[in-house]
Amino acid sequence: MQLYDQLLQFPLFQGMSRDDLELVAGHTRFGFAKYDSQQAVVGEGDSCQQLYLLLSGTLRCETSADDHSYTIVETLQPPFMLQPEAIIGYRQRYTHSFQCVSECSFMTIGKDELMRLSTQFLVFRLNLLNIFATMAQRQSREPWRRCPKNLTERIIRWFCQHCIYPAGPKTFRVLMTQLALEVGDSRLDVSRALNDLQRKGLLQLHRGRIVVPQLELLQR
Repeated sequence: MQLYDQLLQFPLFQGMSRDDLELVAGHTRFGFAKYDSQQAVVGEGDSCQQLYLLLSGTLRCETSADDHSYTIVETLQPPFMLQPEAIIGYRQRYTHSFQCVSECSFMTIGKDELMRLSTQFLVFRLNLLNIFATMAQRQSREPWRRCPKNLTERIIRWFCQHCIYPAGPKTFRVLMTQLALEVGDSRLDVSRALNDLQRKGLLQLHRGRIVVPQLELLQR
């Protein structure tokens, strides 16, 4: 795939004219990297000095609670950008850990190059602002969403709130007692609600682990 086509996979470059994209492709210092299966790309707490754009392969994202009482594992497919919000702002560090499930190819853009592109190309700057604004708007609306009607809806809301991508397979490494604390109910009632979802084929229960094959089906 040519660089021009690779750029168009990502929202940062969509809407730019062909002439602008040719300038970007010809005058930007892009990095290209391949990672082997099971190789770590970045870890939680690592400094974010460049933007990673996943071009091919399957990526695993792990996110842990501050007290490490639970961990969420997600599987991600290209095109995907690794935490663009971490490259600027108050805390320029990753809050997730990313590891390759299969061999992965990445395009990288350094922070200096990202700022130069933002200054030089209006559409690129608007795309970058739109990414940040969309994230902020989603977060600001979260407290105003309709209150869950029952325990099952509270559990599903908790699942969805802790994922960075609202679809696909997810694994929740959480004990039943901890999940009960998170949703404000008893362990027994949480167990009953989860078993009901399992009977419907929406998730699979394991010891200390809940597997959701398709998160989007839970939200219907």
